[in-house]
Amino acid sequence: MYKKLATFSAALFALAIPMAGSPASGVPLPDWNGPVPPDKIVIDVATVNGTGCPAGTAAVAVSPDNTAFTVTYSQYTAKVGIGAGPTDFRMNCQLNLKVHVPQGFTYGIASADYRGFASLAKGATSLERARYYFQGNSPTDFADHTLKGPFGDDWQNTDSTEVGAIVYQPCGEFRNFNINTQLRVDAGTSDPKKTTSFITMDSTDGSITTTYHFAWKSCP
Repeated sequence: MYKKLATFSAALFALAIPMAGSPASGVPLPDWNGPVPPDKIVIDVATVNGTGCPAGTAAVAVSPDNTAFTVTYSQYTAKVGIGAGPTDFRMNCQLNLKVHVPQGFTYGIASADYRGFASLAKGATSLERARYYFQGNSPTDFADHTLKGPFGDDWQNTDSTEVGAIVYQPCGEFRNFNINTQLRVDAGTSDPKKTTSFITMDSTDGSITTTYHFAWKSCP
């Protein structure tokens, strides 16, 4: 089921959820984007592993203008306190993607937007962590973002890479792209017997998404 992510389904998904950097979001496209391929790309999910993305709970879609793709989660929540299990404080997800790009182009990831909701009791903290890399390359350093309680609101984090530091897939080679994310919650000085604290890349309608922005480069 995961591998049937063709352009048609991606277009339907994009119509339902405005993409960051698209005209619908009101945010201009970043100026580090190079020439955009005229043909569509296709992303197949090779493997999905992790407590935050059980089978059937993560989906990938490509924006119509080839400048970004989104990953949507429906059960990605870390929590502590009332109703939480002993291992629920940490959730992770490892996505291994096959990105098929038009001939004559290669790509890198210039930035990533992460969104969700958090409810943290006073004294509790949360962590959103991410890194991404091409198969055969060394993983990037983890990019960490923290929140401190009391907190109860939507959150959004952006990891950006300087233009000169963007790592591109080598021209003429095909390497899977890996995304590794984590969510953690620490009760801290809050009382886990009386409170519940959580952070999520999830929502009741499944509309919380993570967006990865492409940087394109022409191959000789």
